[in-house]
Amino acid sequence: MGESVELNVAGRPVRLSNPGKVYFPERGFTKLDLARYYMAVGDGVLRALRDRPTTLERYPDGVAGESFFQKRAPKNLPEWIPTGRISFPSGRHADEICPTEPAAVVWAANLGCLTFHPWPVRRADTEHPDELRIDLDPQPGTDYEDAMRAALELREVLQELGLRGWPKTSGGRGLHVFVPIEPEWTFTQVRRAAIAVARELERRAPERITTKWWKEERGEKVFVDYNQTARDRTIAGAYSVRPHPHAPVSAPLQWDEVPDARPRDFDLATMPVRYADLGDVHADMERHAFRLESLLELAARDERDHGLGDLPYPPEHPKAAGEPKRVQPSRAKH
Repeated sequence: MGESVELNVAGRPVRLSNPGKVYFPERGFTKLDLARYYMAVGDGVLRALRDRPTTLERYPDGVAGESFFQKRAPKNLPEWIPTGRISFPSGRHADEICPTEPAAVVWAANLGCLTFHPWPVRRADTEHPDELRIDLDPQPGTDYEDAMRAALELREVLQELGLRGWPKTSGGRGLHVFVPIEPEWTFTQVRRAAIAVARELERRAPERITTKWWKEERGEKVFVDYNQTARDRTIAGAYSVRPHPHAPVSAPLQWDEVPDARPRDFDLATMPVRYADLGDVHADMERHAFRLESLLELAARDERDHGLGDLPYPPEHPKAAGEPKRVQPSRAKH
């Protein structure tokens, strides 16, 4: 192929350099295949990214090459791609790209971006999340089927609390469930709500689900990673391609699909076919915004009745008031 091609992405011309560069050697998928994939699912991926500060996970030489996360907008950013200023736990700032049209996604794919990591906020208000994101992460000795079972139990918990979640595969072994919320609560409050729902799941299935932050304490269980709601923690966006040899994607699901779906069902080749048939199965998510009072009340009861306060933050966060010691138990004993 030539040195570059120009793609028409929803009316916006986007130049793609080295379109024949192989990004997934195992499957033979090229940069052009990646760009065409994101064009095929354009409305869906944009629904997940629209106006959200977004970190780019870049593999300029494909999955076999080196990679890096780009938080700050590239210097060659086109004027038609806006940015949003986010604050890190350190207090420093960065201006991240905020896609507002499918062409922005294809433009980033030209830079070798496989996975898009959107913040749970919009650029108009980067201090108040509008999504509660629940990450079900199978630990060694468990697998997707365990995460699937936990997701179905999570659905019941959310329903009892007057909430609704939208599930998707992570593109790996886990599942993500997103709950759209009114942007009225801080990152700290949303994280507290995530801890409450995680603890409720753990109470109902302590032999299979854990909230333990330290890996040495988790055992063969599904970890509910509540810290994915902490500031500057992001989850792969819907339809994002994941950096594995078989080119899987993070696939939005309907709840009745969850028991039978498997992560390998969804990849760079199969998702466009599914999308052409079903469209974006999470399209209705934007029409909902739930409130967090029921979860925050649950958190308050946990603290009042069971003495369950905060849990450890990620290591890059400053120490929070009321946070337990940030020392893994085996080291603390010494």
